[in-house]
Amino acid sequence: MIFWLQLYSFIFKNTGMNKLLVGFSAGLLVGILFAPAKGAETRGTIARRGNELKNKFNDLVDAIADKFDSLKAETEEMMEEGMRQAKSYQNEVS
Repeated sequence: MIFWLQLYSFIFKNTGMNKLLVGFSAGLLVGILFAPAKGAETRGTIARRGNELKNKFNDLVDAIADKFDSLKAETEEMMEEGMRQAKSYQNEVS
């Protein structure tokens, strides 16, 4: 009985974020319980999709890192060219 009182207090007397988390958890539990596949198949599917998501995220991080490195190299080249031109103008003026 205490558990239900604590659950009630948690759901109805706290912020909307708690309600969201409880609703998400309840939906996940109901979805797993009423899934048409066996538990082992469902867990395998969840694991496989989790690994796919992880791989896609890692690919995204790698692509962003590559783009950052490329932009960094371009910026350094532009700075060096600007410095060369500034020294050239300085020598012309002197």
